[in-house]
Amino acid sequence: MRKRVLLSLVLLAIPALSWALFKPIRVVAPQLAGATCEGEVCVDDPARLRQAQAIYRDALAFVDQSVGIIQSPPRVVFCSTASCSRRFGFTSNAAYTVGVSGIAISHRGWAPYFTRHEMIHHLQNERLGVFGAWLGRPTWWREGMAYSLSRDGRSLLPEPLQSYRSGFDLWLARTGPDQMWTAVPGMNPAVASPTK
Repeated sequence: MRKRVLLSLVLLAIPALSWALFKPIRVVAPQLAGATCEGEVCVDDPARLRQAQAIYRDALAFVDQSVGIIQSPPRVVFCSTASCSRRFGFTSNAAYTVGVSGIAISHRGWAPYFTRHEMIHHLQNERLGVFGAWLGRPTWWREGMAYSLSRDGRSLLPEPLQSYRSGFDLWLARTGPDQMWTAVPGMNPAVASPTK
């Protein structure tokens, strides 16, 4: 009996511990972290909801037309303050994707290419599976695709990101856009960039 009670307590504690220790999980229920949501768009400042919705709509349309159709459009949380960004676990990054559960944009990530970049990761997760996209593909392909096809406006990215983008661009030029999803590099994440 004691083992059952202890097991029940542990099972009940797991969601609370996840919420407290793994802040990105908060994209699943952003309202509990103080966000206001309308449809798939959530904000910490309701005055910026329309702006966030416009970025979301444009990014979704861009990815659908340029990269591939997203089957289940993700929830996106847009933080406009540093305190919101901290609540969602941001440190130095401007945005992140949590599997196919959602995307978070920090107060530093409101440039449209950040949302497009993360939607590309969402699409990768849909097409290849969360584990297949992240554990089974080389970083230069996964990140290079997101930096390249999101039309990131920065002409030069810090390394190794610039090499990832260049490697993906070279691979895509060799492979062809029509083979982008059928010729995905294999399950060996150690595969070298095509630039090496």
